[in-house]
Amino acid sequence: MSEYETFQHGKPRFDQNTFSGRFRHFLDVIDPSTLFVSEKRLQESVELLDRFKQGTLPPGVTDAQLWQAQKIKQAIIHPDTGEKILMPFRMSGFIPFGTPVVVGLLLPNQTLVSTIFWQGLNQSHNACVNYSNRNASKPAPASKFFQGYLGAVTSAVSIAVGLNVLIQKSSRFSPTTRLLVQRFIPFPAVATANVCNVVLMRHSELSEGISVLDDNGNVVGTSKVAAKHALLETALTRVVMPMPILMLPPIIMAALEKLPLLQRRRRLVLPVHSLVCLAAFGLALPLAISLFPQMSQSLLPPFIEAMQVEI
Repeated sequence: MSEYETFQHGKPRFDQNTFSGRFRHFLDVIDPSTLFVSEKRLQESVELLDRFKQGTLPPGVTDAQLWQAQKIKQAIIHPDTGEKILMPFRMSGFIPFGTPVVVGLLLPNQTLVSTIFWQGLNQSHNACVNYSNRNASKPAPASKFFQGYLGAVTSAVSIAVGLNVLIQKSSRFSPTTRLLVQRFIPFPAVATANVCNVVLMRHSELSEGISVLDDNGNVVGTSKVAAKHALLETALTRVVMPMPILMLPPIIMAALEKLPLLQRRRRLVLPVHSLVCLAAFGLALPLAISLFPQMSQSLLPPFIEAMQVEI
Protein backbone atom coordinates (compact mmCIF):
# COMPACT_ATOMS: atom_id res chain seq x y z
CA MET A 1 0.00 0.00 0.00
CA SER A 2 1.34 3.44 -0.91
CA GLU A 3 2.66 5.63 1.92
CA TYR A 4 0.77 8.56 0.38
CA GLU A 5 -3.02 8.63 0.30
CA THR A 6 -4.89 10.18 -2.62
CA PHE A 7 -4.14 13.91 -2.64
CA GLN A 8 -6.85 16.27 -1.38
CA HIS A 9 -6.21 19.96 -1.94
CA GLY A 10 -6.32 22.04 1.24
CA LYS A 11 -6.81 18.99 3.46
CA PRO A 12 -4.31 17.56 5.99
CA ARG A 13 -2.46 14.50 4.79
CA PHE A 14 -3.00 12.65 8.08
CA ASP A 15 -6.19 11.83 10.00
CA GLN A 16 -6.93 14.71 12.39
CA ASN A 17 -9.31 12.63 14.49
CA THR A 18 -6.45 10.65 16.05
CA PHE A 19 -3.53 11.81 18.18
CA SER A 20 -1.00 9.97 16.00
CA GLY A 21 -2.44 11.59 12.87
CA ARG A 22 -2.25 15.06 14.40
CA PHE A 23 1.26 14.35 15.66
CA ARG A 24 2.47 13.34 12.17
CA HIS A 25 0.70 16.37 10.69
CA PHE A 26 2.45 18.80 13.03
CA LEU A 27 5.81 17.13 12.46
CA ASP A 28 5.27 18.18 8.84
CA VAL A 29 4.19 21.69 9.87
CA ILE A 30 7.32 22.35 11.97
CA ASP A 31 9.72 20.55 9.61
CA PRO A 32 12.70 22.98 9.40
CA SER A 33 13.77 21.61 6.00
CA THR A 34 11.16 23.90 4.39
CA LEU A 35 13.25 26.88 5.54
CA PHE A 36 15.78 25.98 2.84
CA VAL A 37 13.33 25.74 -0.07
CA SER A 38 14.46 27.94 -2.95
CA GLU A 39 12.25 30.55 -4.59
CA LYS A 40 12.22 28.44 -7.75
CA ARG A 41 11.03 25.35 -5.86
CA LEU A 42 8.33 27.39 -4.13
CA GLN A 43 6.99 28.74 -7.44
CA GLU A 44 7.01 25.25 -8.94
CA SER A 45 4.98 23.98 -5.96
CA VAL A 46 2.45 26.81 -6.27
CA GLU A 47 2.09 26.26 -10.02
CA LEU A 48 1.64 22.49 -9.54
CA LEU A 49 -1.18 23.06 -7.05
CA ASP A 50 -2.80 25.62 -9.35
CA ARG A 51 -2.73 23.12 -12.21
CA PHE A 52 -4.27 20.50 -9.93
CA LYS A 53 -7.18 22.85 -9.15
CA GLN A 54 -7.60 23.61 -12.86
CA GLY A 55 -7.51 19.92 -13.78
CA THR A 56 -4.51 20.40 -16.09
CA LEU A 57 -1.88 18.29 -14.32
CA PRO A 58 0.83 16.91 -16.62
CA PRO A 59 0.97 13.12 -16.86
CA GLY A 60 3.12 11.30 -14.34
CA VAL A 61 2.56 13.63 -11.37
CA THR A 62 2.25 11.52 -8.21
CA ASP A 63 0.31 12.02 -5.00
CA ALA A 64 3.65 12.28 -3.18
CA GLN A 65 4.66 15.26 -5.34
CA LEU A 66 1.33 16.97 -4.71
CA TRP A 67 1.47 16.45 -0.94
CA GLN A 68 5.05 17.76 -0.89
CA ALA A 69 4.07 20.80 -2.96
CA GLN A 70 1.24 21.59 -0.55
CA LYS A 71 3.57 21.15 2.45
CA ILE A 72 6.01 23.67 0.97
CA LYS A 73 3.35 26.22 0.08
CA GLN A 74 1.62 26.03 3.45
CA ALA A 75 4.93 26.36 5.31
CA ILE A 76 5.96 29.55 3.51
CA ILE A 77 2.89 31.40 2.21
CA HIS A 78 0.13 32.79 4.43
CA PRO A 79 -3.16 31.17 3.36
CA ASP A 80 -5.20 34.38 3.67
CA THR A 81 -2.83 37.15 2.52
CA GLY A 82 -0.90 35.10 -0.06
CA GLU A 83 2.32 36.72 1.17
CA LYS A 84 5.51 34.98 2.27
CA ILE A 85 5.93 34.70 6.04
CA LEU A 86 9.31 35.89 7.32
CA MET A 87 11.56 32.93 8.05
CA PRO A 88 11.95 33.41 11.86
CA PHE A 89 8.17 33.63 12.27
CA ARG A 90 7.13 30.56 10.28
CA MET A 91 5.99 27.51 12.22
CA SER A 92 8.86 25.62 10.59
CA GLY A 93 11.25 28.18 12.09
CA PHE A 94 9.77 28.12 15.59
CA ILE A 95 12.22 25.53 16.94
CA PRO A 96 15.44 26.70 15.18
CA PHE A 97 14.86 30.36 16.08
CA GLY A 98 13.17 29.68 19.43
CA THR A 99 15.77 27.31 20.89
CA PRO A 100 18.39 30.05 21.59
CA VAL A 101 15.70 31.90 23.56
CA VAL A 102 14.87 28.75 25.55
CA VAL A 103 18.58 28.27 26.30
CA GLY A 104 18.72 31.89 27.52
CA LEU A 105 15.63 31.44 29.71
CA LEU A 106 17.18 28.40 31.40
CA LEU A 107 20.64 29.82 32.02
CA PRO A 108 21.61 29.51 35.71
CA ASN A 109 22.41 32.50 37.94
CA GLN A 110 20.06 34.90 36.16
CA THR A 111 20.33 38.58 37.07
CA LEU A 112 17.40 40.99 37.13
CA VAL A 113 18.43 42.42 33.77
CA SER A 114 18.94 39.02 32.11
CA THR A 115 15.60 37.75 33.44
CA ILE A 116 13.75 40.75 31.99
CA PHE A 117 15.67 40.47 28.68
CA TRP A 118 15.04 36.76 28.06
CA GLN A 119 11.40 36.82 29.18
CA GLY A 120 10.76 39.88 27.03
CA LEU A 121 12.54 38.35 24.03
CA ASN A 122 10.60 35.10 24.40
CA GLN A 123 7.22 36.85 24.45
CA SER A 124 8.27 39.12 21.57
CA HIS A 125 9.15 36.08 19.46
CA ASN A 126 5.86 34.38 20.37
CA ALA A 127 3.91 37.53 19.51
CA CYS A 128 5.57 37.81 16.09
CA VAL A 129 4.87 34.13 15.33
CA ASN A 130 1.24 34.50 16.42
CA TYR A 131 0.73 37.65 14.35
CA SER A 132 2.47 36.25 11.26
CA ASN A 133 0.28 33.12 11.37
CA ARG A 134 -2.95 34.87 12.39
CA ASN A 135 -6.32 34.26 10.80
CA ALA A 136 -6.31 37.20 8.36
CA SER A 137 -9.71 36.27 6.93
CA LYS A 138 -11.25 37.81 10.05
CA PRO A 139 -9.42 41.14 10.43
CA ALA A 140 -8.60 42.05 14.02
CA PRO A 141 -7.31 45.44 15.17
CA ALA A 142 -3.57 45.62 15.81
CA SER A 143 -4.42 46.95 19.28
CA LYS A 144 -5.73 43.50 20.24
CA PHE A 145 -2.39 41.87 19.39
CA PHE A 146 -0.51 44.65 21.23
CA GLN A 147 -2.77 44.20 24.26
CA GLY A 148 -2.07 40.46 24.33
CA TYR A 149 1.66 41.04 23.89
CA LEU A 150 1.84 43.67 26.63
CA GLY A 151 -0.11 41.48 29.04
CA ALA A 152 2.11 38.47 28.31
CA VAL A 153 5.36 40.41 28.78
CA THR A 154 4.13 42.07 31.97
CA SER A 155 2.95 38.82 33.55
CA ALA A 156 6.05 36.83 32.50
CA VAL A 157 8.53 39.42 33.78
CA SER A 158 6.58 40.08 36.99
CA ILE A 159 6.36 36.40 37.93
CA ALA A 160 9.95 35.58 36.96
CA VAL A 161 11.41 38.56 38.82
CA GLY A 162 9.09 38.08 41.83
CA LEU A 163 9.94 34.39 42.23
CA ASN A 164 13.67 35.10 41.83
CA VAL A 165 13.54 37.70 44.58
CA LEU A 166 11.57 35.39 46.90
CA ILE A 167 14.03 32.52 46.40
CA GLN A 168 17.06 34.78 46.85
CA LYS A 169 15.67 36.07 50.16
CA SER A 170 14.59 32.65 51.40
CA SER A 171 16.77 31.18 54.15
CA ARG A 172 15.30 27.69 53.71
CA PHE A 173 17.41 26.83 50.67
CA SER A 174 21.08 25.97 50.55
CA PRO A 175 23.05 27.65 47.72
CA THR A 176 22.91 24.44 45.65
CA THR A 177 19.18 23.96 46.18
CA ARG A 178 18.52 27.64 45.48
CA LEU A 179 20.35 27.36 42.14
CA LEU A 180 18.34 24.26 41.18
CA VAL A 181 14.99 25.82 42.14
CA GLN A 182 15.79 28.99 40.18
CA ARG A 183 16.16 26.94 37.02
CA PHE A 184 12.45 26.04 37.18
CA ILE A 185 11.23 29.65 37.46
CA PRO A 186 10.83 30.18 33.66
CA PHE A 187 8.01 27.60 33.46
CA PRO A 188 5.40 29.28 35.72
CA ALA A 189 6.33 32.65 34.23
CA VAL A 190 5.96 31.50 30.61
CA ALA A 191 2.85 29.37 31.28
CA THR A 192 1.08 32.25 33.03
CA ALA A 193 2.05 34.65 30.25
CA ASN A 194 0.71 32.24 27.63
CA VAL A 195 -2.66 31.97 29.38
CA CYS A 196 -2.78 35.74 29.87
CA ASN A 197 -2.12 36.22 26.16
CA VAL A 198 -4.94 33.81 25.19
CA VAL A 199 -7.43 35.48 27.54
CA LEU A 200 -6.58 39.02 26.39
CA MET A 201 -6.62 38.07 22.71
CA ARG A 202 -9.81 36.00 22.73
CA HIS A 203 -11.90 37.16 25.70
CA SER A 204 -14.47 38.73 23.36
CA GLU A 205 -15.33 35.23 22.08
CA LEU A 206 -16.87 34.42 25.47
CA SER A 207 -19.51 37.10 25.01
CA GLU A 208 -19.87 36.90 21.22
CA GLY A 209 -19.46 33.13 20.71
CA ILE A 210 -17.56 31.37 17.90
CA SER A 211 -18.69 29.84 14.63
CA VAL A 212 -20.20 26.36 14.82
CA LEU A 213 -20.02 24.16 11.74
CA ASP A 214 -21.86 21.04 10.65
CA ASP A 215 -20.20 17.91 9.27
CA ASN A 216 -19.96 19.53 5.84
CA GLY A 217 -18.15 22.60 7.11
CA ASN A 218 -21.16 24.92 6.80
CA VAL A 219 -21.62 27.58 9.50
CA VAL A 220 -24.87 26.86 11.35
CA GLY A 221 -24.57 29.50 14.06
CA THR A 222 -22.44 30.73 16.94
CA SER A 223 -22.05 29.34 20.44
CA LYS A 224 -20.76 30.79 23.72
CA VAL A 225 -20.49 27.27 25.14
CA ALA A 226 -18.23 26.29 22.26
CA ALA A 227 -16.19 29.47 22.81
CA LYS A 228 -15.62 28.58 26.46
CA HIS A 229 -14.67 25.03 25.49
CA ALA A 230 -12.22 26.27 22.83
CA LEU A 231 -10.67 28.86 25.14
CA LEU A 232 -10.11 26.31 27.90
CA GLU A 233 -8.48 23.81 25.51
CA THR A 234 -6.26 26.52 24.02
CA ALA A 235 -5.20 27.76 27.45
CA LEU A 236 -4.47 24.18 28.59
CA THR A 237 -2.34 23.58 25.50
CA ARG A 238 -0.41 26.80 26.18
CA VAL A 239 0.33 25.54 29.70
CA VAL A 240 1.28 22.00 28.65
CA MET A 241 3.46 23.07 25.71
CA PRO A 242 6.25 24.81 27.69
CA MET A 243 6.19 22.21 30.50
CA PRO A 244 8.62 19.63 29.03
CA ILE A 245 10.57 22.38 27.23
CA LEU A 246 11.28 24.27 30.44
CA MET A 247 11.12 21.46 33.02
CA LEU A 248 13.09 18.61 31.44
CA PRO A 249 16.37 20.47 30.65
CA PRO A 250 16.95 21.60 34.28
CA ILE A 251 16.36 18.04 35.53
CA ILE A 252 18.61 16.50 32.87
CA MET A 253 21.33 19.13 33.28
CA ALA A 254 21.35 18.72 37.07
CA ALA A 255 22.29 15.07 36.47
CA LEU A 256 24.70 15.67 33.57
CA GLU A 257 26.65 18.38 35.39
CA LYS A 258 27.66 15.79 37.99
CA LEU A 259 29.47 13.75 35.33
CA PRO A 260 33.27 13.83 35.62
CA LEU A 261 33.61 15.03 32.01
CA LEU A 262 31.50 18.15 32.59
CA GLN A 263 33.09 18.67 35.99
CA ARG A 264 36.52 18.80 34.35
CA ARG A 265 35.50 20.71 31.21
CA ARG A 266 33.06 23.41 32.22
CA ARG A 267 33.17 24.87 28.71
CA LEU A 268 31.10 21.92 27.50
CA VAL A 269 28.19 22.75 29.82
CA LEU A 270 26.64 25.42 27.56
CA PRO A 271 26.84 23.34 24.32
CA VAL A 272 25.39 20.30 26.13
CA HIS A 273 22.70 22.50 27.68
CA SER A 274 21.81 23.83 24.23
CA LEU A 275 21.49 20.32 22.76
CA VAL A 276 19.28 19.19 25.65
CA CYS A 277 17.02 22.25 25.14
CA LEU A 278 16.84 21.60 21.40
CA ALA A 279 15.86 17.96 21.93
CA ALA A 280 13.20 18.87 24.52
CA PHE A 281 11.81 21.64 22.32
CA GLY A 282 11.70 19.47 19.20
CA LEU A 283 9.80 16.70 21.01
CA ALA A 284 7.48 18.80 23.17
CA LEU A 285 6.14 21.19 20.54
CA PRO A 286 4.45 18.64 18.21
CA LEU A 287 3.26 16.59 21.21
CA ALA A 288 1.60 19.59 22.87
CA ILE A 289 -0.11 21.01 19.80
CA SER A 290 -1.38 17.51 18.92
CA LEU A 291 -3.32 17.14 22.18
CA PHE A 292 -6.54 18.62 20.82
CA PRO A 293 -7.95 18.67 17.28
CA GLN A 294 -8.13 22.10 15.65
CA MET A 295 -11.75 21.30 14.90
CA SER A 296 -13.34 19.62 17.91
CA GLN A 297 -16.70 17.89 18.08
CA SER A 298 -19.25 19.00 20.62
CA LEU A 299 -22.78 17.87 21.37
CA LEU A 300 -24.48 21.22 21.75
CA PRO A 301 -28.24 21.86 21.24
CA PRO A 302 -30.09 18.54 20.66
CA PHE A 303 -31.46 19.65 17.31
CA ILE A 304 -27.94 19.79 15.84
CA GLU A 305 -25.88 16.59 15.86
CA ALA A 306 -22.12 16.41 16.56
CA MET A 307 -21.23 19.82 15.25
CA GLN A 308 -17.72 20.95 14.50
CA VAL A 309 -16.47 23.62 16.87
CA GLU A 310 -13.78 25.83 15.43
CA ILE A 311 -10.97 26.34 17.91
